Amino acid sequence: MKALLLTIFVLTIGWANAQTTKKMKLNAGIITEKLQETKKFYTGVLDFGVSFENEFYLLLHTPDQSVEISFLQPNHPSQKPIFQSEFNGKGVYLTIEVENVDEIYKHLKDIGVQMVIEIRDEPWGDRHFAIKDPNGIGIDIVTYTKPEE
Repeated sequence: MKALLLTIFVLTIGWANAQTTKKMKLNAGIITEKLQETKKFYTGVLDFGVSFENEFYLLLHTPDQSVEISFLQPNHPSQKPIFQSEFNGKGVYLTIEVENVDEIYKHLKDIGVQMVIEIRDEPWGDRHFAIKDPNGIGIDIVTYTKPEE
C-alpha cells in the first residue's frame, strides 16, 4: 500500500510540474528612456494595446492580446541593478507573424513608416519586410510560406 501511495504521490508531483510548464508565458522587456515614443509607435503603427502603464513601466499587448512586451525606464530606484541598464539599440529583434504581410506592408508604407528591408520572399519560406522601433529594435513582419524546393 505504501508503494502505491508513493507512486501516486510521485505521479501527482510529475503531473503538477508538467502542468506548470505548459502554462509558462514569456514577456520580453526592453529598458529604455523612450517610453512615450515607444508607446506611440507600437499603438499607432502596429495597433498594440496598453495592458498597463505608469511613470516608469509600459506593458503592451498584440491586437489579439496573445502576447505582451514591456518597456522599463532605466535606473529607476524601484528596480534592482539587473533591471537598470538601458538597452543600447543592438542585438535584439522581434518577429511578428501576420496572416497577410502584403496588406500590412502596404498600410505601413501608406502611413510613412520607413522600411529597413523591403518586402521580399526568402527561399526558406518567409515573405517578409522589416522596420525599426524607436529603440532601434528590428521588427521582422512575416507571413510564412512554403519553402522553395
